[in-house]
Amino acid sequence: MLSKKEKKMILRIWERITPVAQDIGAEALLRMFTTAPGSKTYFSHLDISPRSPHLLSHGKKIVLALSEGATDISQLSVTLAPLQTMHAYQLRIDPSNFKHLSYCMLVTLACHLGDDFMAEAHAAMDKYLSAFAAVLALKYR
Repeated sequence: MLSKKEKKMILRIWERITPVAQDIGAEALLRMFTTAPGSKTYFSHLDISPRSPHLLSHGKKIVLALSEGATDISQLSVTLAPLQTMHAYQLRIDPSNFKHLSYCMLVTLACHLGDDFMAEAHAAMDKYLSAFAAVLALKYR
C-alpha cells in the first residue's frame, strides 16, 4: 500500500502538524461541517462554532490520533481499535463521515503546508487517510 518513502513522508508531516494540532483539526472539522452539513448532527450537544473550546479539543484529538497511527501504519487496526468501537457502537457515527473528514483534512493540510505538500506528499497522505477511514469503518461490517 504505502512505500517506505511514503511512510516517512507521512510521519514527517504529522510531526510538523502536531504542535498546531488543535488548529488543523478544528479547521478540518469546520470544512467538513460546511461541505457535509449532516455531520453536524453528531455534535449537536457541543459548541462547534469557529475557535470554540469543543471544536479545538475535538480537532486536536483527531490530529493526534492521525499522528499516532502514522508512527506504525502497519499496525493501524490495532492502534485504532478503541476508536473503532467508540465510533461504531457508542457514538454510532455514519462511516461516510470518515471519508468526508479525510478529504477536508487533505485540503487543510494543503492550505497550511503550501509548497511542502506537493503531488507526491498529497498522494501519500491521501492513501494514508483513506486507510485510516477504512480501518475506522471496519466495525460497521
